[in-house]
Amino acid sequence: QVQLVESGGGLVQPGGSLRLSCAASGSIFSINIMGWYRQGPGKERELVATISFSGTTKYADSVKGRFTISRDNAKNTVYLQMNSLKPEDTYIYYCNAEGVTANGRLYGMNFWGKGTPVTVAS
Repeated sequence: QVQLVESGGGLVQPGGSLRLSCAASGSIFSINIMGWYRQGPGKERELVATISFSGTTKYADSVKGRFTISRDNAKNTVYLQMNSLKPEDTYIYYCNAEGVTANGRLYGMNFWGKGTPVTVAS
């Protein structure tokens, strides 16, 4: 059983910073792509950033220059450093893992965490 657990969300003032973490567990050999998505009430889940096993990154235009994604392959953990936060960054942030090899097999499905809330408000 592969599980993703996010941490690091919370309340921060505009202009502030937060660092999200997501640890994957469950006899994992490797994870091809790890990423962060976010979703607000009544809205579709949207891409924030992804990072490949080799370190290739991709960002949504709305977060470029403010957010930085990184990962520790040895720990199967992905991070999201969020700087210069804006009220419009207020969402539930979800961790995603794609192309997971675990328990002796390559999973075709994506795995999701349960989400961590980020609120940017004064």
